[in-house]
Amino acid sequence: METLTRIAIFKKKKIRKTIHNEEWWFSVVDVVEVLTDSENPSVYWTVMKSRVEAEDGFQPFTICKQLKLLANDGKMRETDCADTEGMFRIVQSIPSPKAEPFKRWLAKVGFERVQEIENPELATKRTRLLYKLKGYPDSWIEKRMRGIAIREELTDEWKNRGAENDIDYEILTAEISKATFGVTPDEYKRLKGLRRQNLRDHMDDFELIFTMLGERSTTEIHRTEDSKGVPKLKSDAHRGGKIAGGARKELERELGKSVVTKTNFLPKPKK
Repeated sequence: METLTRIAIFKKKKIRKTIHNEEWWFSVVDVVEVLTDSENPSVYWTVMKSRVEAEDGFQPFTICKQLKLLANDGKMRETDCADTEGMFRIVQSIPSPKAEPFKRWLAKVGFERVQEIENPELATKRTRLLYKLKGYPDSWIEKRMRGIAIREELTDEWKNRGAENDIDYEILTAEISKATFGVTPDEYKRLKGLRRQNLRDHMDDFELIFTMLGERSTTEIHRTEDSKGVPKLKSDAHRGGKIAGGARKELERELGKSVVTKTNFLPKPKK
């Protein structure tokens, strides 16, 4: 499943966030690290939970949820997260001169999410701008944005037709990828030398196009056959990916080279 983890920036520090129930939820450990400069924010957070409960009777676990975020090892791992309101409560328990500017930043990020819910076009514009600032060409951005729309359409079908958890989505996605490119997403990331990065942000035009073809074909097969249940969805995913895989192989014969490459958008290492 394409990761839903987003990276927010506060004072040049990264804070992971994800959308849950149409709200931003933030990694508590990342916030603790930003506000305390702790060398081991996980331990700080564990100790803090006990201290706050003993001193104030407040139980932090009541406002936190375990949500999957992208970890340093490139895996999606369950992480303590809190929404904007919960994070305000947690920040109040952290003695730090950075607390007030962080609260203002947090309120701004939360407000932007409300705006995006009311007007989804704003989210699209912000995403386009983010890619633009990272140096991606306009032609690539158009394909990437279209790919996001096609992906969301497919995952909606999966949700409505019996996929119940992240593992189901990962299995179905891997089935399409294997049939389209001959490799799973994890294998593809290793080929491109990626860890935490989003694989699709490092695909070139052809890779994006064949990814879209495989996913769009799968969506249409689901709808045509009114597929239900993960086993049937998996079979459809293989068939949809196979359509894209056949087109890829035909193009490769014409070009005399592989579409699947190590090419990525990572900064080149300095000599």
